[in-house]
Amino acid sequence: MLVSLRTLYTPLMVLTSLASICGNLLLLLVLLLNKELRSDTLGLTLSFSLSDLALGLCITSVGAHNSLSWSEGYTSESAFCQGSGFIFLLLQTSSIQSLTWATVDRFTEICFALSYSSIWTASRCRALLILIWVFCLFNATLPLLGFGSYVYSKSRFLCCLGFTLENRYFVMQWTLLGIIVPVLTMCSLNGYIVYVARKQTLRGTFMCNDLHCYYVPANIYLRSSIVMVSTSVCLLVCWLPYISVCLYETFIVEQSPAVSSALSTWLALTSAALNPWITCLTQTRYRVAARHSVCRFVQRWSGTPQEPHPQSSTLCLESTNRVSTMSGNSLDTSTPL
Repeated sequence: MLVSLRTLYTPLMVLTSLASICGNLLLLLVLLLNKELRSDTLGLTLSFSLSDLALGLCITSVGAHNSLSWSEGYTSESAFCQGSGFIFLLLQTSSIQSLTWATVDRFTEICFALSYSSIWTASRCRALLILIWVFCLFNATLPLLGFGSYVYSKSRFLCCLGFTLENRYFVMQWTLLGIIVPVLTMCSLNGYIVYVARKQTLRGTFMCNDLHCYYVPANIYLRSSIVMVSTSVCLLVCWLPYISVCLYETFIVEQSPAVSSALSTWLALTSAALNPWITCLTQTRYRVAARHSVCRFVQRWSGTPQEPHPQSSTLCLESTNRVSTMSGNSLDTSTPL
C-alpha cells in the first residue's frame, strides 16, 4: 500500500510544486511589469503570492523529495524537522489569511465603490499586513514553545503539526481561526457577489465610462457568477478534506488511512498552485495585464517591433467598468439613458 501511495504521491507533488512556482512567478512578474496594477492594497496580493511561492519551493518540493527518496524520514526532534514544520504552518496560515483579506478588498471595491478609497488606505493596509504576519508567526511559534508540537508524518512525507489528543486545544484554535473562518468568509463573500450579480441581471444594467454608456448583456453576469462559484468550490475541495482528516486524527485518537492523509495534504498544497491562476483568470485587469506582458515578452524574443498600445487607458477603463457594473452605488447605471 505504501509503495502505491509513493508512486501516486510523488508525481502529484512534483506537478503541484511546478504549478505553484510558475503561477506565482507569473503573477509577481505581471505585478512588477504593470504599474497600473499597483494600488494601496497590492501588499495583500504580494503576501499570499510570496507565501504560495515559498510553499511550492520549500514544502511541496520537500514532500516530493521525501516520497521519492524511500527513506524513513526525519526524527521529529531534529532541528530540520522542527524548522520545516514551523515554515509549513507559517506559510499555510499566511497564505489563507492574506487571500481572505484580498477577497475582502475585492468585495469592498465591488459593493462599496464610493467609499472604497476611504476604507482601504495605504496606512490601514500596512497595519493589516503587520497584524496578519504577527498572527501567523505567533501561531507557528507556539508549538516550538510546547503548545502543540511538530512531528514527522510518514503518510504525508512532511514535518507538520502533530494532530494528537494532547494538542487538541491548539489544533482546534488553529483550524478554526486559521483555516475554517477564512474559508467560510471567502465563500460567503463570493456568494454575496453572485447574489448582487443576479439582481443586476434581473433589472438590467448599463456600463459607463468617460465616453459613453451601453447595455451589458446578461451573459456577462452569468460568466462572473460561474467564476465566483468555481472559486468557492475550489476552496472547499482543497481545504475541507484536510480539515476533516486533521480533526479526525486529533479527536478520534486514531490514525487516518495513509491515502487520506497524503491526498488531503496534497489538496491543501494544491491551493497554493491554484491561487495565482484564479487571481489572473477571474479579474479582468489581471488578464489584460498578463496578456500584454506575454505579448511584449514574445515580441522582444522574436525580434519583432513592439506596437504601441494604450495599456494604461485599457486597464483603467476595464477597472472602471467592472466596478460600475457590479456596484449599485457607484453610478446610477440601472436605468436607460
